[in-house]
Amino acid sequence: MARPDKVAAVAEIVDQLNDSAGAVLTEYRGLTVKQLQDLRRAFGENANYAVVKNTLTKIAAKEAGVEGFDDLLTGPTAIAFISGDVVEAAKGLRDFAKANPALVIKGGYIDGAAMEAAEIAKLADLESREVLLGKMAGAMLASLSNAVYLLNAPLQQTARLAAALQEKAAEDPSILQGGAGEPAAPAEDTATEAPEAAAAADDAPASEEQPEATESTEA
Repeated sequence: MARPDKVAAVAEIVDQLNDSAGAVLTEYRGLTVKQLQDLRRAFGENANYAVVKNTLTKIAAKEAGVEGFDDLLTGPTAIAFISGDVVEAAKGLRDFAKANPALVIKGGYIDGAAMEAAEIAKLADLESREVLLGKMAGAMLASLSNAVYLLNAPLQQTARLAAALQEKAAEDPSILQGGAGEPAAPAEDTATEAPEAAAAADDAPASEEQPEATESTEA
């Protein structure tokens, strides 16, 4: 019958495997306690680094449905249970291993798939989630900026045309009336006025004739 402490330890590993985005197995033989503390601090919130017993971890992996751990669980083993950005966690392990060759990355289980040490190294070379999101946001902003420019371009052209017309109208108000200056009134035909005047004279009443002068009487 299993001891209660072992049952509790297996259950804890199962919970961490189920709650994590991934788990990377390492061999920490030769690392000092201070170096292990430094590694935990380097992970920050991205991972929880814990020393485990191989036999209990095999049982926990089987219960959690995680495959590929049996061959990796040899020698002193510690697992980085990744709860944050898997790329950042992989970078932290890679950089620490470069500075401290005693840390050996054995392999892991990321997003439901078993990964070898070389694959985790490639994962560390990828850009982090924050960088990718930043690039996506930059691309989206650039696309929106281009769209706004295209939408505003006709309005800007119309505004420039209106300003030009307003400036021209200040110099020549007739621009807004469709021509240069008021159109001159057509000259009246004097030739047609003459007959009308003559007709008016004919219609006027004739003046009374003066009586002829009487001949002077002979003296």
